[in-house]
Amino acid sequence: MNDSPGAPAPRPAALPMPDLQESFPGTFATSPHAEAIEEQTTHWLKEFPLVNSPRALKTLCNITAQGVARLLPTADRDGAFLCADLFLWLTAFDDAHGETEGARDTARMVRRISQCVHLLAGHDEPTDDDSAFTAALRDLLRRFRERATPTQYLRLTAHLRDNLFGILWEAHHLDRLDQVTLDDYRAMRPHTVFVRTVMVTAEVVLRYELTEDQRASAAVRELEKAVADLAGWINDLASYAKETARGGPLPLSLPTLLMQHRERDLEGAFHTASRMCEDQASTARLRITELTIKDKGPLSDHARALESVAASYVWHIGHSRYRN
Repeated sequence: MNDSPGAPAPRPAALPMPDLQESFPGTFATSPHAEAIEEQTTHWLKEFPLVNSPRALKTLCNITAQGVARLLPTADRDGAFLCADLFLWLTAFDDAHGETEGARDTARMVRRISQCVHLLAGHDEPTDDDSAFTAALRDLLRRFRERATPTQYLRLTAHLRDNLFGILWEAHHLDRLDQVTLDDYRAMRPHTVFVRTVMVTAEVVLRYELTEDQRASAAVRELEKAVADLAGWINDLASYAKETARGGPLPLSLPTLLMQHRERDLEGAFHTASRMCEDQASTARLRITELTIKDKGPLSDHARALESVAASYVWHIGHSRYRN
């Protein structure tokens, strides 16, 4: 266990990664609209300049387009565009106002988030101090209202609030890693990786809706939790090397917390985290198979949608965004 939670850990030459081939083997189905999605996101960012760096914009549009193409391989173009723009907004907001700025000036970040919460509560009149992020969010919410059912829209806005709180929570704890328990982190990670919001977006885009009884069923809850955990944890493993490459403080991530709370070295933490990912991938695959065999309606649609959600996150970790 490190004496100082923020101290860099020694890094082996190669760290173990989970083997997900049995549960989610590639090659993943891909939308024929991938190129159009990338063009759309680039155009959208010209209308709403959320990213200042041309290089960062190009990388973000590429990973978003290719990820959404695997997330929604059967979606229509407008639905894929909507999902891509939302994920782009969340990622850009986190990049611009999350970790670095949020840790440095939490009060300023709260003010930025409060403007977004105001919109999510239905107060969507433009104001004189609208930023590009609030204008872009207003555009997204208008488009979602046109496509979603009232219940889906309420679920979407609830998850977006969770995302904003998660970004704030993460920024607040970056220099307080010793105050974060594994249980705390496991509860919050799906909100900071945006996967629950991606799930409800898939329902909107693919035009199906579960009943409350279906959503509360053990199989659905277990599937959603497994996919949510897998998305966050594989992201932690894939991004760890880049986040620690320059010898900075340890990131708030699963390997870090495993080292802190279970007295493991970095390689041991990666082994443990990899097994955790593999277990959740196996659970997700079992529930996907169960639901698609038993049902040919919304439950089957949901299982297949979550299969693609998992596949998109598995694909994401190989992108250049996560390399040094």
